[in-house]
Amino acid sequence: MIRSMTGFGVGTGEAGASSVRIEVRSVNHRFLQVKSRLPGEFTYLDPQIETMLRKKLERGSVSLSVQTSKKTGADAVSVNVDVAERYMKLLEGVAKKTGVQGELGLAELVQLPGVIGSTASEKDNEAAGKKLVKIAGEAVTAMIEMREAEGASLEADLRKNAAGAAEVTARIEKRMPVVVREHHKALKKRVTDLMKGTNGKIGESDLAREIALIAERLDVAEELTRLESHIEQFDKVLTKGGAVGRRLDFLVQELQREANTIGSKCNDAQVAHAVVELKTLIERIREQIQNVE
Repeated sequence: MIRSMTGFGVGTGEAGASSVRIEVRSVNHRFLQVKSRLPGEFTYLDPQIETMLRKKLERGSVSLSVQTSKKTGADAVSVNVDVAERYMKLLEGVAKKTGVQGELGLAELVQLPGVIGSTASEKDNEAAGKKLVKIAGEAVTAMIEMREAEGASLEADLRKNAAGAAEVTARIEKRMPVVVREHHKALKKRVTDLMKGTNGKIGESDLAREIALIAERLDVAEELTRLESHIEQFDKVLTKGGAVGRRLDFLVQELQREANTIGSKCNDAQVAHAVVELKTLIERIREQIQNVE
């Protein structure tokens, strides 16, 4: 099946001493663009998470955000007394050299980097990182499921409009022989009217040549054949599924090109109305394809 580029997924769980909530959002983009926001202690996982996303997705602007809340407890934190003492000595030295007076309170001291730490071991931190990546994978899976569900709706709409384009193309093809005959008849009438009251005559061969030129100018058989071929290819690409957005976009450009050519070649009211209808259907398809991965 095809997939939309719009989706949202959530993953929750526990990673070490933290409760984790991960949200993944994606919207339209020509290529795959990944942005992630991870807490300081997990920033080293950014390349791993981006690699995972790139393996599962082809296109879209994807944003991944991680929210953590510590399961605080007395055994979960530690105070590095040596670091605190070094801060105090350094600040006392600064005070003596600059003459600036002031006291550093305990509340300010514990906020300095390295004073408060975690009792978790390196092994615990590694396990927490693996758990966070697992939760991120669950969030991405949920987002992909949403993209697939929206993709199914997109496919149904695309097939409906493509079928409409095929029906209009068949109508134009059926109308074209009538258009040629009507132009033939109109030409003969104009010639007859012009020749009234004169002794001039026009040869059948001259008339046949003019009719042939008109038929050539009105000939849109090649354009109609290409339209039918592109619509058939469009259907096959949808059936194949996967990341086919760029391929579908190319086919729509070709459909637009052929419709424009038919409209410029054929000076017939019914065909003109049909071409407008065809262009409207193609534009609907083009708009929908902008959201296909």
